[in-house]
Amino acid sequence: MAIYALADRVPVISDDVYVHPEATVIGAVTLLAGVSIWPGAVLRGDYGTITVGEMTNVQDGTVVHCTPVHPTTIGARCVLGHNAHVEGATVGDDVLIASGSVVLNGARVGDGAVVGAGAVVPFDFDVPARAMALGVPAKIRPGVEVAQGHLDINVAGYHQNARYYREHLRRID
Repeated sequence: MAIYALADRVPVISDDVYVHPEATVIGAVTLLAGVSIWPGAVLRGDYGTITVGEMTNVQDGTVVHCTPVHPTTIGARCVLGHNAHVEGATVGDDVLIASGSVVLNGARVGDGAVVGAGAVVPFDFDVPARAMALGVPAKIRPGVEVAQGHLDINVAGYHQNARYYREHLRRID
């Protein structure tokens, strides 16, 4: 695993966290119980802090960063889809940040919300709880019912997959 301290900034990682060998964790990053970090993901806590809540999965190619002004806080049971980018934002619990989306500095994503694939949540934007943000720049879509069951299946599946990888992944070259 590529896990690095940077001067006095040292990652804090719970015992049952899975970090894929080709993921990178640098600096002031806290990964709580059951978190999984997948290939090509980068979590870089060099200027500020990053906290990832229990059972959250950070999928392949995702970038999580922070600034000295805006820490990044991601809640419990969240899904950060492939190639997402979250920087200096606050993300609630049970949130889907879909593939290819961007959530920028000072943005807040409420509990149970969805940021749709490819959406860009701009600086200081609020996505209310259980709302869906779509488009570039993101706009809130009224009357959209978020499918919590789909998120629950994804969270449980990635948690189980992390156990499987921890036990069975081996490099063969």
